[in-house]
Amino acid sequence: MENLLGLLRIHVDKGVNLAIRDVKSSDPYVIIKMGKQKLKTRVVNQNINPVWNDELTLSITDPHLPVHLFVYDKDKFSFDDKMGDAEFDIAPFLEAIKMHLEGLPNDTIITKLQPSRENCLAEESKIVWKDGKVVQYMVLRLRNVESGEVELQLHWIDIPGSRGL
Repeated sequence: MENLLGLLRIHVDKGVNLAIRDVKSSDPYVIIKMGKQKLKTRVVNQNINPVWNDELTLSITDPHLPVHLFVYDKDKFSFDDKMGDAEFDIAPFLEAIKMHLEGLPNDTIITKLQPSRENCLAEESKIVWKDGKVVQYMVLRLRNVESGEVELQLHWIDIPGSRGL
């Protein structure tokens, strides 16, 4: 792949207080899109507080593209219902990786991102040094829906022979 910088592993942890789209609950799943890439978690049946615990991996060629997240309710006999969306910028995470921080104590906070009108963060997002790697923890508030948040973590994977950061 031309101009590959590396891989972004997104750990889609869980949803919190998602919207009800069926009679009493929902069957939610997450779609992650970046450029032409599209990845999907598994469906968690009848749960508005699902734990996906899924790992999705994007190939990063353009660090300026936003990552889009969509939550849907799986339906058997009709189109899946939208349950909100969010987007996030990976530039601050990639900047932390470029610092090439080695040997920091575990759980050292590298930087913090504050929620604002310009982002979908529900609370402060921390980029930390964890087990010899840079990890970003974030809680995204879903837009275009009455309620719901998605918790995830970002991890970077260097590819031998890639352009790198």
